[in-house]
Amino acid sequence: MATCGCNKEFSSDYILLRPEKLSFYELIRILFPGDIEKRTFVDCQEGADSADSSFERRWVIFISILAQKLLQFVAKPLAWFGSTFEMWLNLFSANGGFGMLLLNSLTGNIQWPDKTSPTFSSVSGHLDKRVELDKSIQPGDNKYYAALSMMSSKMSYENKAFIETTVEDQWKMEFLGSFDFWNDYQDKATTQAFILHDKNVDSDTIVVAFRGTEAFDADAWCTDFDISWYEIPGVGKIHAGFMKALGLQKNLGWPKDSKQDDHTHPEVAYYAIREMLRKRLQENDQTKFVLTGHSLGAALAIIFPAVLAMHEETWMLERLQGVYTFGQPRVGNQKFGEFTSEHLRKHDIPYFRFVYGNDLVPRLPYDNNTFMFKHFGTCLYYNSFYEGKIVAEEPNKNYFCPSMSIPKIVNAVWELQRSFLIGHSIGKEYKEGWFLRAFRVLGVILPGVAAHGPQDYVNSTRLGSSALLHQHQIPLK
Repeated sequence: MATCGCNKEFSSDYILLRPEKLSFYELIRILFPGDIEKRTFVDCQEGADSADSSFERRWVIFISILAQKLLQFVAKPLAWFGSTFEMWLNLFSANGGFGMLLLNSLTGNIQWPDKTSPTFSSVSGHLDKRVELDKSIQPGDNKYYAALSMMSSKMSYENKAFIETTVEDQWKMEFLGSFDFWNDYQDKATTQAFILHDKNVDSDTIVVAFRGTEAFDADAWCTDFDISWYEIPGVGKIHAGFMKALGLQKNLGWPKDSKQDDHTHPEVAYYAIREMLRKRLQENDQTKFVLTGHSLGAALAIIFPAVLAMHEETWMLERLQGVYTFGQPRVGNQKFGEFTSEHLRKHDIPYFRFVYGNDLVPRLPYDNNTFMFKHFGTCLYYNSFYEGKIVAEEPNKNYFCPSMSIPKIVNAVWELQRSFLIGHSIGKEYKEGWFLRAFRVLGVILPGVAAHGPQDYVNSTRLGSSALLHQHQIPLK
């Protein structure tokens, strides 16, 4: 059994995968029966549950640890490719398209993009270039916080200058900062979030938006693929990768208060954000806050109030306006869902989990006899016509169902066709560009990938019925 140099006293049980300890021999060996606790790249308590030795479980560990190892290996070239690809996208847009870029190159008048400028957009931003809020959705509308949350989640992928300019100039709100937070287990600042204060009429709300997984960010993908978990007494089992991204500390775990002695790196997300919220909320007893995120960011958004509950931050939970997540993966077991749901209900906090179509990510990690991951909260499911309904669980909950293969491809083909029609049928602000259409072609080859993009979630919050967004909690099954 490998021993990780970190304090695990906060948990009663755990299984942690350590790809840095993986050898080719150990990788192949995991496919054959044997005690998991004896694997050098697996850190777990002695006498780990025998169910973890089933072939299905060993196969999942094989895929998870291999994916992490490969991602670590290609991290630098992947980041370089992503940066280059993003630069080319911005080069095209800064010069008015491919044709104008050729013309400008001939005249020596090429407009070179600046990565730190308010006009430099991410890959996600090029998929959906909308930055304006929907003016038809005003404070007091049931859809207001959902629509603002999704736009904030989309905006979290951008650089600081882009976000600040959008929040202050377009949205007329106060920009409180964009931050890179430390991940103690990756020894890097790999968790991002930004915070705004909406002081518009009938709204005095702080929005915390966590950034999701970027396409070429190997560290974020490692967090997603890591199926390690910790079991916290009285709380349940929680995805270790998401907890590490939020602020779990190697030598301290989850202490209620944490003072950073090492000032050579940024703070971790949970404690820094909690302190910023404390200061703002104490200034005005009418101010509330919203937590939101897309993809990985959605996972962090729902774990945040669970940690507040663990730390008995009752007064902060009373000021939590709501949690709105988009394309959220499963983050814990049924006990964790019950613990979090109980505290959300106790403080009358709505938790809306948006799922669009065949989006792959909300259907992972698996919910079956091998995995312990379970969704909870109010699931708002939207089809490809942006018609929403409240369901206990999204259809085809584990995604890889053979009988759903053909319907998923047919739906992806329709979404590609729709991309040429939607700007005419609904309005020009819904028009889709060439890059998004190319992404939808990928969605035909790999159904569920394009459905995870931000554009369909923005459309769902704008076009879906506001009647769905009353405070409504679906109990765990």
